[in-house]
Amino acid sequence: MNEQTNTDTAVAGLRIADGRRSQVLLRHRPGGGIGEARCIAELEREVRDLQRANATLKRYVAKVLELGLEFPLPDAGFEATGTAGVAGHAGTTGVAGRRNGTNAVAFSRRTAPASFRVTEAPSLRSLDRSPEQPAAEVEFRVLGPVEAVVAGRRIDLGAPKQRAVLALLVSQVGQPVSVDVLLEELWEGRPPPSAITSLHAYVANLRRVLEPDRAPRKPATVLRTRGRAYLLDNRAVEVDVQRFGERAKAGWQALDQRDPQRALREFEAGLALWRGQAYAEVADAPHVAPEVVRLEELRLWVVEGRCATLIAVGAHEIAVSELAAFTQAHPLREYGCELLSVALYRAGRQADALAVLRSHQKRMADELGIDPSPALQHLEREILHQAPSLD
Repeated sequence: MNEQTNTDTAVAGLRIADGRRSQVLLRHRPGGGIGEARCIAELEREVRDLQRANATLKRYVAKVLELGLEFPLPDAGFEATGTAGVAGHAGTTGVAGRRNGTNAVAFSRRTAPASFRVTEAPSLRSLDRSPEQPAAEVEFRVLGPVEAVVAGRRIDLGAPKQRAVLALLVSQVGQPVSVDVLLEELWEGRPPPSAITSLHAYVANLRRVLEPDRAPRKPATVLRTRGRAYLLDNRAVEVDVQRFGERAKAGWQALDQRDPQRALREFEAGLALWRGQAYAEVADAPHVAPEVVRLEELRLWVVEGRCATLIAVGAHEIAVSELAAFTQAHPLREYGCELLSVALYRAGRQADALAVLRSHQKRMADELGIDPSPALQHLEREILHQAPSLD
């Protein structure tokens, strides 16, 4: 297995396939009932998804930053390809101090499997381009409201429904989207008799602005027709989703190569591409929502990875300020809580570090009825005893 396979563990395939991550509030009603049981089942499923996602990131960051954390390998869509497995029993290590200029935290540690093959997200795979292929002149930005840049200039994409057509096509770039799906999404299942005429007009307008120099009868090369469907040709366009994935991947590679400064640059460049909710105009559309959820999950992983890198290079105060806001916005993400506690402790704020852990413990018990993970419990004991491995 090569180095890239390791990196893909943290970048591609970060998919929560269906549904949107949300906080579920249980409203107890006299007598309970089927609705309450269904709500509880949904909550339990979301908690399991959250635990698997957090554990996966912790395992990878622990490996590349020499953080000794103990947590089980989650079932998060990874398929083992190597013969090496989890080695033996977790043992307490004495690894502490600095390695190549980075701080190392040592807790009880379990060796990760040697390699995994990760199912790459279709939206990134479909954008692959050979090195010999020239850069596309059409660029789409969908990490926020949908924008298009043609030959270096931002273009007007027209009315809301016309913009929605383009957003739906970009979300499936390289793959045909049928006319029936477009009609269903644009008019929420109730297209009027004139809908097909309107759709054809939207496509014609988009073709005109995306290829302004195309001769009248020359076939379109960007927005193509495929039978009773349309597609954006992935050979002719670039999407900021691809660049974000490349930056995230480069950041994890830099961590793997013990180059946290470059990792910070890559993570920050990737996060700078975000301007709001991905595919803002059509984020709730059934055919786009899973991709919106996947991209948001990847963004959160990159934020956590960046904060872990800040701690590794000793920028504890900066990490504290960013993680405080992050955990406020995402209180159930356990790894963010763990990073904040470590950053606070290293910034000389032991009491605050303990308060964060105990507040998280109370929230998990009150809202979800579960105990904190062994990793958080172990971290609390280490902070209480001012373990040298935390310095």
